[in-house]
Amino acid sequence: MLEAVYLRYQHDFRDYAVTSLRRRMRQAMARFGCERLAHLQDRVLREPEVFAQMLQYFTVQVSEFFRDPTYFATLRREVTPMLATYPSIKVWVAGCSSGEEVWSLAILLAEEKLLDRALIYATDINPEALRKAEAGVYPLDRMALFSRNYQAAGGTGSLSDYYTAAYEGVVFDRKLRKNIVFADHSLATDTVFSEVHLVSCRNVLIYFNPGLQDRAIGLFRESLVHRGFLGLGSKETLQFGTHAQAFEAVASPERIYRRL
Repeated sequence: MLEAVYLRYQHDFRDYAVTSLRRRMRQAMARFGCERLAHLQDRVLREPEVFAQMLQYFTVQVSEFFRDPTYFATLRREVTPMLATYPSIKVWVAGCSSGEEVWSLAILLAEEKLLDRALIYATDINPEALRKAEAGVYPLDRMALFSRNYQAAGGTGSLSDYYTAAYEGVVFDRKLRKNIVFADHSLATDTVFSEVHLVSCRNVLIYFNPGLQDRAIGLFRESLVHRGFLGLGSKETLQFGTHAQAFEAVASPERIYRRL
């Protein structure tokens, strides 16, 4: 099925972790009323609108604002002072999902007086996720959790300073949006597109096999300026990969590294 999807749509999921994919394919079979995987494959290949919906199952769309607050607190303390030494800053959020991390980084950079000279690239392979991320609209009932994360991450004000609430939802300030570029990019098939000072790719590599993990880290290594920073998820590490010697740890518990 993965080979067929690659040939039909040029989306490459062949090196995604099989155990996680199997679980999500069972969920997709239930969603589309398919008793067998072959039936689901047939619909995916023959009906492009089904494939578009299937991207929700091929990829994992789980995020929150200032997720793992100590990561953002460490970025604020250890990384932003170094970013401040550059006349302009580029940040790449790879696998941005529905955008919570992108907006979190924009807020952090704004509070550190760096956003006006920063450009944030937010990339994902899922067009629907990118649309949600760009809209910056989130359910109001999630704001209590997001606000707690923001405060724990060292926020200097109130998260509500950055959004407007209405009709059970909130929309984040368009002033943050002007420094963000949302774009389609695949870590499995695409190449480097810009030189950046910080890459944040969190809770994405855990869904890749080791070969694809190495490919992604290689892209980040090529993208980063000398002494640029890489942030990974709490369950991800460079330790056993082929690019381990190209980085040094800045904060090991928070999985923040620096390119040598």
